[in-house]
Amino acid sequence: MTELNEIKKTLAAIKGIEAQLSIFALSSREEEAQIALHEAMVQAGQIKHDIQKRIYALERNKTS
Repeated sequence: MTELNEIKKTLAAIKGIEAQLSIFALSSREEEAQIALHEAMVQAGQIKHDIQKRIYALERNKTS
């Protein structure tokens, strides 16, 4: 499998993780847990953004 395909699979996985963290944060009854889960969700979002930039760069280089 190509690097691009592997990175796209990773992006799909991180999107799922981000969504699950959001669900857990919203359903948690403990404020401390809500905060920790929200922070983890934000970090996952930042990783997602970095992965999306990498995909864009690979796709741009592929067409060049």
